[in-house]
Amino acid sequence: MMPADRRSCRCSHTTETSSLQAVIFDVDGTLAETEREGHRIAFNRAFAEFDLDWDWTPELYGELLSVTGGKERVRLYIETRALEHRARPDLDLWIARLYKRKSEIYSERVRSGAITLRAGVARLIGELQQAGIRLAIATTTAPSNIHSLISANLKKDMLELFEVIGAGDLLISKKPAPDVYQWVLQRLGLPPEACLAIEDSSIGLTAARAARLPTVITVSSYTADENFDGALTVLTGLGEAEDPARTIAGLPLAGACVDVAQLRAWHRALAATQAPDAAQRA
Repeated sequence: MMPADRRSCRCSHTTETSSLQAVIFDVDGTLAETEREGHRIAFNRAFAEFDLDWDWTPELYGELLSVTGGKERVRLYIETRALEHRARPDLDLWIARLYKRKSEIYSERVRSGAITLRAGVARLIGELQQAGIRLAIATTTAPSNIHSLISANLKKDMLELFEVIGAGDLLISKKPAPDVYQWVLQRLGLPPEACLAIEDSSIGLTAARAARLPTVITVSSYTADENFDGALTVLTGLGEAEDPARTIAGLPLAGACVDVAQLRAWHRALAATQAPDAAQRA
């Protein structure tokens, strides 16, 4: 069961079904605010264990988020601020070891309860399941990080909730390349117009839109000032009855929170705007 004590979050939508068949979630920043107090702290603790004097402050970490993937951020830091490590003959292996230890520390931190899901995430996942809408994940984070986040907060294995999980080093090209979304769509056996993506960053939006996925943005602490042109809607979060979300740009939120009816309404609205174009092409 999903966590109890979820107050009603109904909005004024019809219950008519639509062609929405799957929702694909990003993880870091979307399911939870994992970056500042999760991954960043885990990286710093791993650095200490590796006898490095590196200190990734919140501001510096924000700069490193310009690239996706933890190993990629370590490499960017070496190439720009720790040049003495570039000549290591075992650099790739050393970065992989460092990242593995960082992921272990991160998982320990998540299991301790330090990282919780954003408001509305658990509720919406439960509602989507009950509505028969398929769930998937498209992320650059390691599968172990997803497992610890889901099991600690929802008390379920991630494979019980998400039918397809595209994660980590599964594909060579990470976001903003569309590869992970294309991989997920292929395994779902669905066209992009039958799905919605939920992201928190402009990098994620670029990846989803390149895969032709309509995208809902819920901004996070590091992404609030980014450019989200092309998003279906941009929100402060998914919201709860006691913690309402707010529309920043795009299609309006007709209530306190994002629920299944709202997602279907947005999806129908998009389909309606695209229908005349499709008819003209025909």
